[in-house]
Amino acid sequence: MSKTTETSTQQQSSPKQARTIITGSSPISDSIVPTLASLTHTKRPALTVDNINQKVRSAEYAVRGELAVLSEQLRLDLKDPEKAKDLPFPEVISANIGNPQQLDQKPITFFRQVLSLLECPTLLEFEGDAQKKAAVEQLYAPDAIERARTLLKAVGSVGAYSQSQGALEIRKNVAKFIEERDGFPADPNSIFLTAGASSGVNTLLTTICATENTGILIPIPQYPLYTATLALLGAHPVPYYLDEATGWSTSIESIEESLIKAKESGIDVRSICVINPGNPTGAALTRDNIKGVIDLAAKHNLILMADEVYQTNVFLGEFHSFKKVLREMQSEAPQKYAHVSLVSLHSVSKGMVGECGHRGGYFELVGFTPEVVAQIYKLISIFLCPPVIGQCLVDLMVRPPKQGEPSYELYRKEYDGIYETLKTRAMAIYEAFSRMKGVECQEPGGAMYLFPTIRLPQKAVQKAAEEGKKPDDYYCLRLLKATGVCVVPGSGFGQKEGEFHFRTTFLAPGTEWVGRIEKFHEEFMKEFED
Repeated sequence: MSKTTETSTQQQSSPKQARTIITGSSPISDSIVPTLASLTHTKRPALTVDNINQKVRSAEYAVRGELAVLSEQLRLDLKDPEKAKDLPFPEVISANIGNPQQLDQKPITFFRQVLSLLECPTLLEFEGDAQKKAAVEQLYAPDAIERARTLLKAVGSVGAYSQSQGALEIRKNVAKFIEERDGFPADPNSIFLTAGASSGVNTLLTTICATENTGILIPIPQYPLYTATLALLGAHPVPYYLDEATGWSTSIESIEESLIKAKESGIDVRSICVINPGNPTGAALTRDNIKGVIDLAAKHNLILMADEVYQTNVFLGEFHSFKKVLREMQSEAPQKYAHVSLVSLHSVSKGMVGECGHRGGYFELVGFTPEVVAQIYKLISIFLCPPVIGQCLVDLMVRPPKQGEPSYELYRKEYDGIYETLKTRAMAIYEAFSRMKGVECQEPGGAMYLFPTIRLPQKAVQKAAEEGKKPDDYYCLRLLKATGVCVVPGSGFGQKEGEFHFRTTFLAPGTEWVGRIEKFHEEFMKEFED
């Protein structure tokens, strides 16, 4: 009797006996079927906070944390007449994040004209249609029309993938911008266009962090993108403290101390990150500061990551790019500095451009081997390409209208107007902080932020502990509920033990909201005075 016949006979003679159901190539017993059925009806979710990647759970990103969530809820409550009448403020001021156009910074006209033509290229197809040509030329400056045509030749369509590294013609223009800025040549093949500087940071740290034993020197206070990304990678942030007393400058002694301590504990420190001008501090580094960092990188064979997205936001002193200073040092002592690897990042999100939502940026590699560059290219290729419309905006940022061109006068007026408004508002907020009891603040040097120290009364510190919060978290939460002004506690950026700060942008229009902070602070200090 064949095996098949035997099985069939057994099934007929023993109907209650467990039979075999063939599913694919795996036999499943009847006795298991009820168990599987019951499992399909379980109410337990497949994914919980306990079984997700715990590196995601451990990552923190304070600028979009608890306070930001509450501020959005308050913004919704203000739209509800019943809820709004119980709130002691007329609007929510999102001073927690550098998001210029959310806070009424107007986009630059030339940039948006070109982008709109790129998004709707049929507007450029008016040959033989005099009426359409006249209508388009009435709406768009002639150099905006010409730039849109040039960019379309470079990218084909903003709805199509570009080369993974970014459109070559745009990278050539970025290289020319860097050359004109620094006085040293730049190679388009060493430039990678990105979806904002953040994606560039992620790419670079992913490449550098070879094992969970890798360490990256991070300035404290720092922008939490760095520690959050390192948490996802399972690598070690190695903090080095900026010197508040000297305008948040770098201290080479402090950096080297942190570096040596980390190495002694077995951490493989491979890179140093520098943010210039600083976030959250707003400080612009001097040339001597930068030389000191480059010298340290050369001495310890560290990769230099220079986050320079605020390079046009400088109010005190001037911006010095790391590449320019490195090239100068290499010219003076080629053997000593020839091996230094530098990557510098820039973005359309900050400065006077303020186009955060378009997600455009770039990084330039200096001193990396072709083999490593090839691996970075492979990594970014996994994500196909950065947004092409963002790439085009990078082109506009590095190649704005020139004097004598039709759009130049309006561009210059808008650009300078944004700069002066930011500088004026920064000084007004700085002066307000100077009047507040128990608050100390460095004069704004650049970027979009102020990072004042607040000396909280001991009673306030105790009250925060009772509510299970850090003292500056508690202060900022109370500030938000009383004034509608959302800032970020210093603990979200890192600070020395026993010190308290908060970061505020100076992007929001007007200064009335600053008065709200002053009033709240005075009442808060009286409430908890010792």
